[in-house]
Amino acid sequence: MRLLLVGNYGVGNLGDEVLKEYFLRQFPEVEWLVVSANPLNGEYNRLPAGFRSFLRPWWRTIGAMRKSDGIVFGGGSLFTDTESVFACFLWCWHAFVARIFRKKIHLAFQGIGPFKTRLGKWCSRWVIARATSISVRDLSSKEQIELWEKNTKVVQTSDPVISLIQAENMDGSSKNVFIIIPRKNSTERFINKVCEWSKEREWDSLRILSLQPEDGEEQKMCRRINQVCGGEAEMRSVKTLADLSREVAQGSIVLSQRYHGALAAIALGKDFEVVEQKEGDKLSYLRGKSREELLGLVNIGEETLRMVWASK
Repeated sequence: MRLLLVGNYGVGNLGDEVLKEYFLRQFPEVEWLVVSANPLNGEYNRLPAGFRSFLRPWWRTIGAMRKSDGIVFGGGSLFTDTESVFACFLWCWHAFVARIFRKKIHLAFQGIGPFKTRLGKWCSRWVIARATSISVRDLSSKEQIELWEKNTKVVQTSDPVISLIQAENMDGSSKNVFIIIPRKNSTERFINKVCEWSKEREWDSLRILSLQPEDGEEQKMCRRINQVCGGEAEMRSVKTLADLSREVAQGSIVLSQRYHGALAAIALGKDFEVVEQKEGDKLSYLRGKSREELLGLVNIGEETLRMVWASK
């Protein structure tokens, strides 16, 4: 089976890159054709949605789609306009072209919503109404689309990245280390929480982990948070899942506004707290969850995908 894998790949965000790694590793029986914002060797450009993207060899992506058995939107919260309504339009555009070629659409381990615009919600509803299979990574996403038009049952699963984190191989730390994992657009509520926690007790070390270290806005945010911490925090770039696992394993508590930062804390048995960006944010779903519970949900998602693909 040959499938086109579409996600927010190639933008330097660790969580998205690990999701791509997960699909390539976990489903070796599939011939994956990866679509990326910045393609590596053998990958394909996103379909054009702006002037500069028309200058790239997007016609190769059209050719790959025609040769494929379907398109998979692989992991993450692709269908939300919290940061930009353009994202919903972009993924809808890829699904629309897939429909032109009568290809099946699969939404795998997706986060759906929240929405702040009618266009973002309309684009997402259009894709979901035409999907052959849908699995979502949290209860909020399932409730979001419960009354929407669909052609298939919605399966609740969990973010599959947790299955790549091997807790037993991580060396813990007895030090009193406060791990801070921001976003480039972290909210004032998150920054205030960092300030509050940094002063609550005497820390051996405060560490700010950047999961998108090549992004200038994220580096600016990390520097701002360091100022809140009195300039005493260590700022560390995290470029691989092994880096993230090692850093989180050395902490005593994690404060995260990134989904995969909190997920790593769960996988490694660390105390953690999340600060949602806005109401309906998927981060709240992770509170109180155990590694075993989330792995069980991931297994359900994997079994569902294999059954769907086997029945093609």
